Amino acid sequence: MTSKTGFELTRRDAMIAGSAAALALAIAPTASAASKQKHQPTETEDKHMDKVKVKDGTEIFFKDWGPKDAQVIMFHHGWPLSSDDWDNQMLFFIAQGYRVIAHDRRGHGRSSHSRTGHEMDTYAADVAEVVEALDLKNAIHVGHSTGGGEVVHYVARAKPGRVSKAVIVAAVPPVMIKSEKNPGGLPMEVFDGLRKALADNRSQFYIDVPTGPFYGFNRPGAKVSQGLIDNWWHQGMMGAANAHYECIKAWSETDFTEDLKKIEIPVLVMHGTDDQVVPYADAGPLSAKLLKNATLKTYEGYPHGMLSTNPDVLNPDILAFIKAKA
Repeated sequence: MTSKTGFELTRRDAMIAGSAAALALAIAPTASAASKQKHQPTETEDKHMDKVKVKDGTEIFFKDWGPKDAQVIMFHHGWPLSSDDWDNQMLFFIAQGYRVIAHDRRGHGRSSHSRTGHEMDTYAADVAEVVEALDLKNAIHVGHSTGGGEVVHYVARAKPGRVSKAVIVAAVPPVMIKSEKNPGGLPMEVFDGLRKALADNRSQFYIDVPTGPFYGFNRPGAKVSQGLIDNWWHQGMMGAANAHYECIKAWSETDFTEDLKKIEIPVLVMHGTDDQVVPYADAGPLSAKLLKNATLKTYEGYPHGMLSTNPDVLNPDILAFIKAKA
């Protein structure tokens, strides 16, 4: 047989070509169906999701470890860090049989680097959407620093049955900035200085903070951990500069007074007396007074980052509070 192009085709060639064509026709519908199904998440994939898309399209990354039917503890990180800052506590509480969840705040870590929403109302709304998506009930919310403010703002608005207890550690409430109503607060110049340092050289700023006041490594005789410093820098640089810049206003100027007054569940307030970031006298004790059902634990000489420098003390204290009858 000779083709129109002038090439000679043998009977065997023609048979092979015909068989290949038939095979292609048989495979085509199957391949097409597989292609259509490829982007549809299976039940197994749904169970292993690690992001929740909130109303404005921002994706909130979270970790969810431990038995699904166990008591839930949800962790809220400080500025400008991520859920990685809770690794020590998450592993500790998994070993105690709890289900542990921690998310990256919008603009931080692996969550979307969104253009807007870097204020407490949106932070709390994002938490509520994650809680709804995972259908968390009677959860215990633990927040450090800015995360403590986020916990207070969320819990004051949470739907009944969603929260059973809360823990705030070295947290920013009631309000950090100095004013006539808050004479013990820090002046605006302090926060303007933080914004300037971030804008001028964020990478160096994120070395200076953990090397100095955050963990108290600037104190005489302090046991410096290079690993903590490097991890702080790494977490910070994962986030978005715009989010971190705007978040300074959120944690320094938000007044949580009315939120604290609304909360009725038991709250453990933990604060170190040598906190150089959120000074003790204008934070922990004042929050405890405003809360209806608070327990204040004061840690003499402990720094702002005491969850990392002294987890052997704080973790058991949190566990004891969680286990205690409400």
